[in-house]
Amino acid sequence: MKLAVLLSALPFYKQQADHEQIDITGVTIDSREVESGNLFICIDGAVVDGHAFAKQAQDQGAAAILAERPLDVSIPVILVKDTLRALAPLANVFYNHPSKEMRVIGITGTNGKTSMTYLLESIFRANKEATGVIGTIQMKIKEETYPVKNTTPDALFLQKGFRKMVDEGVDTAVIEVSSHALDRGRVHGTDIDVAVFTNLSQDHLDYHASFEDYFHAKSLLFSQLGNTFDPEHPKYAVINADDHYAQALIKSTAQPVCTYGIDKPADIIATDIQLASNGTSFLLQTPKGEAKITSKLMGKFNVYNMLAAVGAAICSDIPFATICQALQETTGVAGRFEPVMAGQSFGVIVDYAHTPDSLENVLTTIKSFVKGKIITVVGCGGDRDKTKRPLMAGKAVQYSDTAIFTADNPRTEDPGAILEDMIRGLDSDKYVVVPDRAEAIQHAIDLAQAEDIVLIAGKGHETYQIIGTQVLDFDDRLVAAEAIKRAGLGE
Repeated sequence: MKLAVLLSALPFYKQQADHEQIDITGVTIDSREVESGNLFICIDGAVVDGHAFAKQAQDQGAAAILAERPLDVSIPVILVKDTLRALAPLANVFYNHPSKEMRVIGITGTNGKTSMTYLLESIFRANKEATGVIGTIQMKIKEETYPVKNTTPDALFLQKGFRKMVDEGVDTAVIEVSSHALDRGRVHGTDIDVAVFTNLSQDHLDYHASFEDYFHAKSLLFSQLGNTFDPEHPKYAVINADDHYAQALIKSTAQPVCTYGIDKPADIIATDIQLASNGTSFLLQTPKGEAKITSKLMGKFNVYNMLAAVGAAICSDIPFATICQALQETTGVAGRFEPVMAGQSFGVIVDYAHTPDSLENVLTTIKSFVKGKIITVVGCGGDRDKTKRPLMAGKAVQYSDTAIFTADNPRTEDPGAILEDMIRGLDSDKYVVVPDRAEAIQHAIDLAQAEDIVLIAGKGHETYQIIGTQVLDFDDRLVAAEAIKRAGLGE
């Protein structure tokens, strides 16, 4: 692609000379990935400043560089005020606006985003569609999986992924859209057809200045659906009517809104909800009909997830019978209320719950069916929102018979200081502190008796532990299974 074509995405820029007829073979923001003929974009990030690697990019064959300030290099430099903001339109032009060639559903909210993506994948597959998923766990294109660094990747990775999906025949892409991504413009230029809101509770206040700022970031997904109505390409917002911020979100979008809920009037509702240790049943009522749903997914929070998925599917014209069939056949997502079964006489559940709200949801679900005691292993991540630490600990002792506080990706913080933040002000004797996560899991297993439930919360699907700047192998599911074996309790 000619540089002139690529730069057509940017209305305002400066360049040192007229080099617009240069052929650009690729676009990258990582100097280590630069190949001959690439455009290297210097991003001034939280950890490193890409401008410092301009010479390296030149030496590796970059044909041009996009930057925010003049550089001492011999290849063309295009100057813009904000390279991060310029990244999205450039990526869209380079990959030829791939999101316009398939249906895209974007999901935002504090909890439930990952579960929602896989529920929708099941529904669209049941409708014989090829699907793509991008989110916390991975990028998935049909059956192939690819690693991702963030819940919502940068605009370049995102558009490249969309192009690959289109080229491989994907009909519908379902993506998690984080507040960070919305705030930093990672989804700018993505043509989202259906925007879904799950809920809003405390998280990421290490990044956002306030809870209102956090909400505002989430609302961008809905305001950016556009202000016009196109009957050939309709757009929809699907919003949780039971959430405190529902009305504010409804006001933020000009597009038709489909609401769902349990407690308040909504377009899609669940009644006669029955929660059990082996699943959930409820009566689903929608504008397209009603049906009794029996699902293998457990907990009231999963009822909300299913209702949201129904809303997005109805807005996408999926037949009601197909939606119901898929809900009843879906088995769940890795690391979300995932049982560990190693022959022990008690239950072990691994869940990603890492916010006060999600931890409460999981624990109240367990409380609804447990016959014995609840033993919870939980920690809080380092270099993240400190204000939620005592809230997490409070939920753990409120709903557990024993809480074991431990490390959870301490990163560059002192694990002891994180634990002190958690227990400060706790008025309870129902907890112990075991800083080493493997030892904490072993302690929980050793305490458990028949009919008890051990919840290991916070990491879910993750297969690593970040201590300092090291990423070490650690999978709660494997560690729990080994702990059961070591205690002589399993098969």
